[in-house]
Amino acid sequence: MYQVVPGGAGGTITDVIPKQKHSKDTRPLVGAGVIGLVLVIAAVTAWCYYIASLRKAELLKTQLLDLNKDGYIIRNQGGSIVFRMDFRSGTLDLDSCSKEGEILSCGHTTDRKLNFFIETVRPKDTVQCYRVRWEELVPDIPVEHAMTYKFAHWYGGAVSAIQHWPISISGQQAPKPFVTSDIYSNRNEFGGILESYWLSSNATAIKINNSVPFHLGWNDTEKTMSFQARYSDSPFKPNPGEAPCAELSYRVCVGLDVTSIHKYMVRRYFNKPNKVPAKVMFRHPIWSTWALHKTDIDQEKVLAYASNIRKHNFNCSHLELDDRYTSRYGEFEFDSIKFPNASAMFQKLKSDGFLVSLWIHPFVNYDSENFHTCVQRGLFVREPTGRLPALVRWWNGIGGILDFTNPEARDWFSSQLRSLRSRYGVSSFKFDAGETNYLPWKFSTRTPIRDPSFFTRRYTEMAIPYNDRAELRSGYQSQNISCFFRPIDRDSVWGYELGLKSLIPTVLTISILGYQFILPDMIGGNAYLNRTDGNRVLPDRELYIRWLELSAFMPSMQFSIPPWEYDNEVVEIARKYTALHESIVAPRVLELAGEVLDTGDPIIRPLWWIATGDETAYKIDSQFLIGDDLMVAPVLEPGKQERDIYLPAGRWRSYKGERFDIKEPLHLTDYPVDLDEIAYFVWV
Repeated sequence: MYQVVPGGAGGTITDVIPKQKHSKDTRPLVGAGVIGLVLVIAAVTAWCYYIASLRKAELLKTQLLDLNKDGYIIRNQGGSIVFRMDFRSGTLDLDSCSKEGEILSCGHTTDRKLNFFIETVRPKDTVQCYRVRWEELVPDIPVEHAMTYKFAHWYGGAVSAIQHWPISISGQQAPKPFVTSDIYSNRNEFGGILESYWLSSNATAIKINNSVPFHLGWNDTEKTMSFQARYSDSPFKPNPGEAPCAELSYRVCVGLDVTSIHKYMVRRYFNKPNKVPAKVMFRHPIWSTWALHKTDIDQEKVLAYASNIRKHNFNCSHLELDDRYTSRYGEFEFDSIKFPNASAMFQKLKSDGFLVSLWIHPFVNYDSENFHTCVQRGLFVREPTGRLPALVRWWNGIGGILDFTNPEARDWFSSQLRSLRSRYGVSSFKFDAGETNYLPWKFSTRTPIRDPSFFTRRYTEMAIPYNDRAELRSGYQSQNISCFFRPIDRDSVWGYELGLKSLIPTVLTISILGYQFILPDMIGGNAYLNRTDGNRVLPDRELYIRWLELSAFMPSMQFSIPPWEYDNEVVEIARKYTALHESIVAPRVLELAGEVLDTGDPIIRPLWWIATGDETAYKIDSQFLIGDDLMVAPVLEPGKQERDIYLPAGRWRSYKGERFDIKEPLHLTDYPVDLDEIAYFVWV
C-alpha cells in the first residue's frame, strides 16, 4: 500500500516504495532472453564463418581451376570437369595458401614445409593453361600426383611393345623411370621414342617439364596415371652440388577441341625439324639386307641383292648394308673375309646407280681392337665414381658404350664415320640403339646429365651431318635432328604386339610426339625365328601383301625380304604399290613435310584431326589420314577381303570412283577390299 503526502506546488513525493517479489511466471522470460542472445551470437559467428569460407573458396579458385587440400579439378568453358589431379605425396594446409594476381601458392602440407603454386596463363583466347609446381624442401621425399584418365581418351607418352590408340591401360604399375628403352628385348618398358606429353579427346593436354626426374605409373582400378618426381632408387640425378629435393612441375592446357590444343602444344613446347630429308627418301623405297640375310651377309650377297632390285625393275633410294660387315663390333673396317674387295663392291654399286648406307651403333665390344684405345682415351660411359669404364651387355655381346656427352668421344666416333664416307662413298648411316636401358643403372658421364634420356638426345645428334638419308630408332627431344625415325623392329605377325596391327597406332603416337619423318620399318617384319606367324622362314604371304599395301601410304617405304622371294603376283603387287606411293602419296607427303618445319603438325594424322567432336573417331586405330584430304583404311586381319570403314562427314571419293557426299559420319559395313587392294578415299 502506497502512502501519498502533500508536497510542494503541484506535485507529490513518494515516501516509501516497497520491494515486489518476482513470481515463478517471469523466470522463463529470462531464460528465453539468454537463449536468444546465444542464438544471435551463434548466427553472427556462422555468418562470419560463411563469409570467410566464401573468401577461402574464392581464394582457392583460379579461373576454371578449383584447388582443395587433396588435389584440384579443371572445368571447361561449359562447366564440365575435363581434368582431375589428386595429390598423393601430401595434404595441403589450406591456411598456408594465398593468392596474388594469377598465382595461387601454399607453403605447408599438414606435416612439413614445401613450395607449391599454380599460375594461370592465358596465352590466347581459346587456350587456358595452368603452371603447376610442387617442390619438396626435404631431400629424398618423392612428389606424386595422380591424374584421373576416365574423363576422356588419351594419346601420347611413348611407343610401346603392345601399342594401342588411344592408350589402353591395364593392371597396376608403381611409378618407374620414364626413360627410353629397347622394347624388343624389354617389352614391358617404355619405348625408344618418348616425350613427357599427353593429349586427351576433351581438349586437355599435359606437358611435364624436362627438368623433372620423371617416373610414370598407373592403376586401371582407380583409372589413374601417376606422375612422380624422385631421386631415390632412380637413375635420375640432381645437379652437382644440389640436394636431392624432388620437384614435380608441369603445364596443363585446355582448349576448344583436341586438334587445336595439340597444335598449340606442339608450337609451344616441341623442337621442330629445320630441314626436310632427301626427297628421294620419300619417293623410292629403301632396300635393307637385314631381314633377308641377318648377320650372314657378304660381298657376293650384297651385289646379288642389288642386281635383283634392278632385274625386277624397282627403284631404290639407297641400299642399306646392315649387321654384320665388320669382323668385330666396334670396328669400322670391312671384314676382309666376307668382303674381300669392299672398294670394288662400292664402285660396282655406284656404277649401277646405288647409294649405300651402313648400319652403325654406339658400342665397342671388349674383343675389338678399338676397345683398348677407347679405354685409354676415356671415351666410354663410366661407373659412378668415374674411375673405370662401365661394361654393358647388348644384343651382340659385351663392351663399352661411347660417352656422347664427351666431345672427344663424339669427335672420335664422327671421324670413323667420315673415314667410311671418304673411303667408300657411303651416303649415310642407320643409327641403331641409343636407348638408356643399355646404360648401367648407375653411371657417370664426362658432362653430368640429370636425365638418362638426355644420352639418347646426345646420340641422335651424331646423325645431323647425315640427316638427308640417316635413320634413327630412338629419340628424346630430338625432333629437330631432321632425319627419319623408325619404330623398333616389328615381328612378322598380325597382332598388336610388334605386329602389323601395331603399325598405325605406333606411327600415330610418334606423330603426336612431334616426329613426322617416319620410316615404318621393313615390309613384312623382320622374319625372326619363333616370331613369325606359322614359324615360316618367310613372313606369311598374305601378311606380307597387306603390310606392303599399308607401307605404300606411309612417308617412306622399306623392303628387306624382297617380293620375288614369293611369286610373280607378289612382285606385280609390289610394283603397283611402289608406283602408287611415288605418284599419289609422296607428292602429298612432301608438301606436308615442308609445312612441318613451321607448324610441327603431323603428316600421318588420326581421324579425329578433322572430326574433333566425333566420339567414334577418337577410338579408331585402323584408319588414318595423310594431311586432311586422303584417308586410308587397310585390311589388317588374316583371311579378310572386306572391312568396316568409318567415313567422317564430308565429300569423299573412293579409290573405286564412288562418291560419298555426307553430312553425318557414315559406316561402310563389309566394304569389299581384294587382296591386291587397299581402301583409300580422297576429299573432293
